[in-house]
Formats: sequence, C-alpha cells, structure tokens
Amino acid sequence: MDTEVEPAEPEAAFGVRSTRWTAGGLEITGYARPGGRGTTWLSSMFTSLTLRPAEGADRTVTVRTRHLNLPEVTDDSGQHRYNHDWAGFTATVDPARLRHQGRWQEGDWLIEATVRSGLRQEHGPLTQYWCGSGEYPLVHWVDRDVRVLPSFADDALRLRIEVVRHRITAVTPFDGGLELALHAADCPEGTVLRLRHRQSSTELTFPLVPADGPAAHTVRVPFAPFVVDGDPSHEMEHWGPELLRPDGGTVRPVMDDRGGPLSAQHPLPGSDRLLYVKQLADGYPQFCVQSGTGLIERITPAGDGFDLTGEAPLGGDGPLELVLRHSNGTGEVHHPVERGERFSCHLPALSACSDGSLRPLPKGVWELRIRPVGRADAEQPLIVAPQALAALPVRVTVGSAATGSKSVLLQRRWHDTLILDSTPVLAAAERSAFTQHRLLTETYPAARRRPLRETVLYDVFGGRGYSDSPRAIHAELVRRRTPLEHLWVIDDAQGEVPEGVRAIRSHSPEWYEALGTSRYLVGNTHFPDFIERRPGQVIVQTWHGSLLKRIAHDVENAWLSDAGYLTALDREAPQWSLLVSPSSFATPILRRAFRYEGEILESGYPRGDVLARGTGAQTVRERLGIPAGKRIVLYAPTWREDQQRESGDGFHLGLRLDLDAARTELGADHVLLVRPHSHVREPLPGAGDGFLYDVGDYPDVQELLLAADVLVTDYSSIMFDFAITGRPILFFTYDLEHYRDTLRGFYFDLESEAPGPLIPTSPELLTALRDLAGSDALPARYADAYQRFRATHCHLDDGGAAARVVDRMLAIG
Repeated sequence: MDTEVEPAEPEAAFGVRSTRWTAGGLEITGYARPGGRGTTWLSSMFTSLTLRPAEGADRTVTVRTRHLNLPEVTDDSGQHRYNHDWAGFTATVDPARLRHQGRWQEGDWLIEATVRSGLRQEHGPLTQYWCGSGEYPLVHWVDRDVRVLPSFADDALRLRIEVVRHRITAVTPFDGGLELALHAADCPEGTVLRLRHRQSSTELTFPLVPADGPAAHTVRVPFAPFVVDGDPSHEMEHWGPELLRPDGGTVRPVMDDRGGPLSAQHPLPGSDRLLYVKQLADGYPQFCVQSGTGLIERITPAGDGFDLTGEAPLGGDGPLELVLRHSNGTGEVHHPVERGERFSCHLPALSACSDGSLRPLPKGVWELRIRPVGRADAEQPLIVAPQALAALPVRVTVGSAATGSKSVLLQRRWHDTLILDSTPVLAAAERSAFTQHRLLTETYPAARRRPLRETVLYDVFGGRGYSDSPRAIHAELVRRRTPLEHLWVIDDAQGEVPEGVRAIRSHSPEWYEALGTSRYLVGNTHFPDFIERRPGQVIVQTWHGSLLKRIAHDVENAWLSDAGYLTALDREAPQWSLLVSPSSFATPILRRAFRYEGEILESGYPRGDVLARGTGAQTVRERLGIPAGKRIVLYAPTWREDQQRESGDGFHLGLRLDLDAARTELGADHVLLVRPHSHVREPLPGAGDGFLYDVGDYPDVQELLLAADVLVTDYSSIMFDFAITGRPILFFTYDLEHYRDTLRGFYFDLESEAPGPLIPTSPELLTALRDLAGSDALPARYADAYQRFRATHCHLDDGGAAARVVDRMLAIG
C-alpha cells in the first residue's frame, strides 16, 4: 500500500528584503524564519542581530529588532505547513557603534540574525534578496573621509568600514577629454592614473598634476585612446582606474559624489560609441566604452504610471521608444519617448489591448529598454543614475474595485538596471502556499456545507475574461431575467465584466467560497481538479472547440500524460452535470475522449450564436481601428505541444508566414490580424504598423470572426466556428504530416474534407489570398466540400444554442 512521505521539516532561514540609510544608520528590513515552527503572532519569537568583525577582534555588537507583519515571508517560503507572517523584522544598525575607542577603524563586520522561541535558538547570516536595496545596498558616507559599504559576500550581509584616502570629486569635460579632480593623499611625484582594459592586456596611463589645496590633484584623460585602443569587437569595453605610484603600489580611488553627480556619458569623437564614467555598486569608478543608453535621473509616480527623465544619447536624431519586455518573453509593450537635450517619458502601468481597453500589466518582471523606433538591434537597457537609486522602489496602484487592483513597482536589479515588477492581484497573505492550502482544505469544504446560493459562477480559460460560450449563456440568462446572481472569474485583473456581473479573483477566498456555494458553475475549460459537485449543484462544461485534432485520451503522445493532464481530467470529468456538444459528429468523440459517462447535450456551441446572427462586424472593425475598405485576413493557428518555450511558460509562436512578403503582396488593401492560440506566449514582431495587428489579447475571438473577410488557419477548431459565416477558409498546413501522424492525429481526413485549399508554403498562401481579393467565396471547386462540412459540423448553429443549454441547465437545477 502506498504511504505518503512526510515532508522534511524546513530549516531556519534568514534574509534581507530591503535596506535604506536613515539618520539613525542602516535600516534593515528582513526576516528570521525559524525551522519547523510557525511565527503566527507578534510574540511568537524574538529576533536580534549580531555584528562580529570578520577577523581579528572578538568584540560583538548586538542590535535589537522590531517585528513586522510580512506575509511575503510566508509566501516566499513556498511551504504550506507554517505561517511565518510575523517572521519579518526591521532593525537599525548605527555605524558609530562600530568605532573603536571613538575612532573609525577599517574592517569588515559580518551580520548574523538570531531567532529565539522558547528554549530553542537558531542563528545564521542574512542572505541577499533578488532585487533592489536588498540585493545591492547603497554606500553611505559617515564622515569626511569615511564610508560604510554594506554588501553580500558568500551570501552573507557584511559591513565594511573604509577610511578613504583617494577619491574622485569632480569629472569635467574639456575639448577632447575629461578632467578628473582627485583628493589623493600619499601620491608622490610620478604617480599616474592607470586604466586597465578588462577584455585585453591594454593599459593607458595619465599623469597626476598637483592642484590647489592639500592632497588635491587633477588628471586629464583624453578621448582619443578609447577610439583606437582596446578590443572593439566587444559590445562594451570596461576600463578599471587605479592610481599607480612610482614604487609600483596601486590604489583604487573612490567616486565621491557628495558635491554633485559624477556619472555621465560622453560622446567619443569620430565614433558612434560613448565613454560612460560609471559608479559601481561599491562606489568605485569604471570607464565603459559602449553604445549610448538611457540614464534615468528622476523617477516620479504619476497617475496610472511613472514619469521618467534623464539622458539618452542614442545615435541619430529620430524618435525614440521605450520597450517593456516580460522577462520570460511572453509580452512586449511600446511607449513613445520625448527626445530633446534630456528625454522624458510617461510609463503607464497599464497596457492597451487590441480592443482599445486598458488593463494592468500582467504579473511578473518586465525589463525596460530604450531604442530608436523600430531598431531592435540598437536597444539598450535603462540604467538608474546614482543620485536616483535611493528613490527606488517607486510604486503605483492600478486596476479597479471590480476586477481587482495591484501594485506595480519600478525597482532595480544588478545594482542600477531599471525593471518593472507587476505584482499579483492576490496579496501575499492570500496567495501563499500556506493560505492556499487552508482555503482548499478548510474554506472550500466549509462552503460546501452551507446552503447553495442562486448564483452562477462563470469561468473562461481559467479567468481570462468575458467571452466564449459562457458569455452567450450569461446573455441568455439576462435576456430571460432569470433571478440569479452572476459571478465571473478574472485572473490577474486581465479582463472586464459587464454591468450586473461581479468579478471574482481567481484563487481568492471568494473564489473558493463561490465554487462551494454557487448553484451553477459554467466553464469552457477545466475546472479545478479538487471540485466535488454537491447535491443540487449543476456544473456545465461547454468545452471550447469542435474536433479535428484528437483530444484527451485519444491523443497518442507523451506530452499530455507527462504533464499529469489526463490524471487531472479523470478526477474532474465525473463532476460535470452536463457536457455540451457542438454536433452529432462530436458527441461520441467527446464521450470517448473524456471518458465521460454523464449527460451530453447536443445543442451546438452557444458561442456560435453570434456568428449565426451575423451582426456587429462594423463595431468590431471600429474597435480595432481598421480603416474602411480594408479587407480583413484573420490568421489563427493552433499550438504545437512539441514547441514549448525554454522557460516552460507556454509555447512558441513558430510563425511560418512571411510577414515582409505579406506586407508587400497585401498591404495596400488588406490588414492581417494574427490570433495566436491561448497557449502561445510570445509577442508578434512588427505588429502595430497599420497592416499587422496582434489580436492575441482581444477578449472574444467570436467578434474577430464576425469582422474577418477570410480566415487562415491550420488545424485549429476555429475553422468550425468560421464555417458558420460561409466565408472563405484557407488552410496553411506547412507541417501537415508531422502534426497529423506524430503530434496529435485527426478525427477525419482533412485533405479530402477541408472546406478550403490546403496550402503548404507561405508564397502559395499569399497568392491564394491575393486571388481572393474582391471575392466573397472560394473557387467553385470547394463549394461542395464547404457545404458538406457545414452539414456535418455546423448543423446545429442556428442561433439558438445558448437557449437550448440554458433550458437544460435550469431544468437540472
């Protein structure tokens, strides 16, 4: 008999989440998470910090902490057994306490945390956070020639006390180079500034010249050597400055920007690159020969986003654009940049969808790039100038009370690279594995014991929005004025709901409550596999496509079974009260593929009703901004299970259509709408140029089908929906044999039964589209096949499918 293996007790963990310098010293916000115990209450434990010299002296300094309620600690722990909401703390380390006999003494101090609960005590070093000041704390001057450098070494927070004897205090351009002002003690005559090239053995030296004042010097660094020396094959060259004495001794000068900013980008004469005098995370200088980039000098929250200002010395004088790219490559957003002596840009925390609506940026980390418009080859990251680092993070809240609001932060990584973090709609206290486990094991079962409410909970593709067959069912219930409350699952605020519908955040406490108490559950894809239909509850599975490619248990490949998909399906299917079938052809297939023994309603898909009625196309065209007179081609390919993205998040687009040739062949009087499958997670390159439209985020594909003059697809079930319209369908089947024979398999012979031509290459497809221009029908030889196809697969699409489903749904309830 199988026995469940008890998970090992988690070990104690200590870490930093953020740091900042205050009047009292270095304020550290972090966590001390004990092993095998929860920290549910303020008095659950006691935490202190201990500073010890890294070597030498045995003195210690103890710092008391103040505990914080930080549900993020529970969330980050990734386990469901213990609540660590009160494991957070804040403490202020006063560097003055590290002085010896009242004097600053150079050296490193290791910071450890100790957590005590009852008689148990655990301790360990504070580890680094993934971004921001918890990844790279800022350097701080505590005296004229003394600074404190917090940093992580061997994944442990340390404080270094440095008595600075050599510092750069000014960087001033002159004709042909830069003049550096230095305060440099112990620099005898003959001392030079040496720049050592990281990518080669090249060295440059420049003499120090005495200046007015004790230990004052200047050194002139001409631009010319950077144009010819070094290794130009590198995209960026790094030169490390140091002072070289006549006796061979060296010392690195520190950047002292207390008198004003020192970091800047300086054009190199006769070159398309610049010399960037950069202040590193430890405060030391680096000279970088590189392409120009955006150097952000000021960041301010502004309404629905952020205002950015700074310098962007990119080549040319054309317009610039800011590009947000999701770190896993699943999205891309562009914003205009006002270019002048300084650049400025408003960066919304919202993205415009193809239907004109605005939604919060999807959750996750977004990388920021700046570039000349359309020049992906010339884009550069946005770097935060040293004087703006302390202002981060900057936060705004977007969304709505209806669908959920979220925090969006501008933050930094790798010390000074600007990123945007769109946090989940669910707060940390709601989304943690600990809370989700309790919602599943306590909230949902308790909800199932309460009386059923006269409520319908709708779910389209796990919370993607108001669309598909559930939308048609809702509209029919509203038309009948059925006395029901309507709830709609929305994930990550990525959807809108109409008046009279209440949005439910996916996996929120109210979601579990609704799953357990709603009389009706209506969805077009898989319900959670923990669902247990209770007496009197009706679960309607509308599914979301008719059947060419094999599905579920009929698929003979390892991709579905390896993902645990079929096991979850076998748990879920017995909970359905009603499975909707689009045709008599599909009914036996659905029963076999899902191994479903319950009731199947052969009604047609409710989502097809709008296509049977055939009204509203002009409204969709206007929403998309398509000019009058343009012929609309909708390209809607399916996904390929063997083309999963390297990150594991979704699948590659694998676009085989030659977009440049399409612009040339069709651009004068056509527009091309590309609707990737919902499993595809990649932006469409070149979209938004007036010819190519990325409509992957359009809320309801049925509206796109209404507006399209011709459909191009491959093996997608969208062919069955579009056939309701009677308009032309072209099949771009460049991988027909592989998809049919290896990947998925078909339920009928597409080559003999397709209601349109099967076209294997992009040039042939474009020729076929060009030949269709000005016509509303395919060549006559496809008319009979089209008629037979509709008779087999669309015979129930008469505009009344939603009514038939609602009749049966209410009768069961």
